[in-house]
Amino acid sequence: MSRRHLGILAVAALAAATLTACGGSGSEDGTAAKTLTYWASNQGASLEADKAILQPELDKFTQQTGIKVNVEVVPWSDLLNRLLTAATSGQGPDVVNIGNTWSASLQATGALVEFDDATLAKVGGKDRFVPAALAAAGAPGKPPAAVPLYSLAYALYYNKKAFADAGVTSPPSTWEQVAEVGRKLTGGDRWGLAVEGANPSENAHHAFTFSQQYGGEWFDSAGKPTFDTPQNVTAVKRYVDLMAVDRIVNPSNAEYAQNQSVSDFANGKAAMLLWQAAGSNLKSQNMAPDAYGIAPVPFPAAPPAGGKKVNSMVAGINMAVFKHTKNRDAALEFVKFMTSDAEQVALNKTYGSLPAVATVAGDPAFAAPEQKVLQQTLATTAAPLPQVPDESTFETLVGTAIKELFADAASGRPVTEESVRQKLTRAQQQMR
Repeated sequence: MSRRHLGILAVAALAAATLTACGGSGSEDGTAAKTLTYWASNQGASLEADKAILQPELDKFTQQTGIKVNVEVVPWSDLLNRLLTAATSGQGPDVVNIGNTWSASLQATGALVEFDDATLAKVGGKDRFVPAALAAAGAPGKPPAAVPLYSLAYALYYNKKAFADAGVTSPPSTWEQVAEVGRKLTGGDRWGLAVEGANPSENAHHAFTFSQQYGGEWFDSAGKPTFDTPQNVTAVKRYVDLMAVDRIVNPSNAEYAQNQSVSDFANGKAAMLLWQAAGSNLKSQNMAPDAYGIAPVPFPAAPPAGGKKVNSMVAGINMAVFKHTKNRDAALEFVKFMTSDAEQVALNKTYGSLPAVATVAGDPAFAAPEQKVLQQTLATTAAPLPQVPDESTFETLVGTAIKELFADAASGRPVTEESVRQKLTRAQQQMR
């Protein structure tokens, strides 16, 4: 790992919130009762909702094994920094959720248990996992640094009644149509589209997809950043222009970082939403499944030369084990439990995500319209983010640059190609 990356990790560690959890108690020889600490990522409508979903499953694990699991649901805005702090300090939880795009970055710290063939055998074996999901669990050519837990892709969610009332008969399939339809749907207390403008990771995910569509790349073949290319400038501006120029996004969305865009959609304050498996979150906020439709994420009407037919990252949540755990065997037993057939059906059905193990892919729980769109996207038009050590830093820096551009748009400051280029150039310089 480069000195530059170590420096970035150190900065992130200093900036992170003070750790509130430490490694599990007990020891490998079984002389003390085992308790694991688990950091779970926020998948549902709130941290409390996730805790309510997960606790009964954790209780099942305790009943089966005698191993207690203390869970903390960590918001996405804090998760990466806290993981980096735990990786560099050697203090933190035993088992964690990580966004699959961070796998190579966290693997480069050397802090995670690698799932070689022998370790994979302890959690059910390599062949259990969907190959594409396992491929997004670490750097190419190395054993995975995690195993997949939930598989996800982005989709366009739209309010059926709002569309019908506006005379819109089908969901938009191009960004130009999104702008046109969004203007028809914007008025009164409702906006055409909701976005999570202050969430760096969410911004970076969209930056990746738009860049692919406009012929850009964020890293070259040698893994060096290429942030401020004309293609990337055009891609980022197209995304931010949904607020800045098309004016179909509420300026207040520039401050959203805790899934408020999903709540706005559920509560009728926005007619469209770009999200990963939003169904369970919407249901928890009393939006009936037949109240919204699901369609693939749009493309440019006239893709430029080099543009790719990509409308989602290969999204997902992985489970990883920290090397500093004093209960490695218990931690692996927990990973095996969470990726078992029964838990994969129960949890992915609840969250509306797709199973990460091949053995339950045909379960009727995953045959709903939402899951069919996600499955089709993952199979045909999704691409993985670059599995390079600096990927998590890319998400932070580029995602923050876009956050600042949304803040400019919300404040009425012009968002121009030059202002976008300057933000991306500064982000690229910070990578060095």
